[in-house]
Amino acid sequence: MTAAPDTELIRKALRKVVDPEVGANIVDLGLIYRIEIDAPQLLIEMTMTSPACPMGEMIIDDAYSELDRILPEDWQPEIRLVWEPPWTPAMMSEKCRLSLGWEPEPTP
Repeated sequence: MTAAPDTELIRKALRKVVDPEVGANIVDLGLIYRIEIDAPQLLIEMTMTSPACPMGEMIIDDAYSELDRILPEDWQPEIRLVWEPPWTPAMMSEKCRLSLGWEPEPTP
């Protein structure tokens, strides 16, 4: 890839990364908190469903692999694992909540 990616392309790539314990991709799970592009730097802040997630390292490695597929060679991606705010099921996309059998969020 030679053109600079935008946030939608980054999200599309990260949707290929699945949390194997949950069976859903990390974008729809709501694990991606921030994508900041300042070419050739890319910063992604993400979390896990739990600080004790045994698959965290594998998920981050998979995310780097997907980013390597779409980023220009000279780009430097950085993935930061953050814990604030803590992840909750409310952060999932509606489609993801429904596919996992979670009740839809009540409307006020």
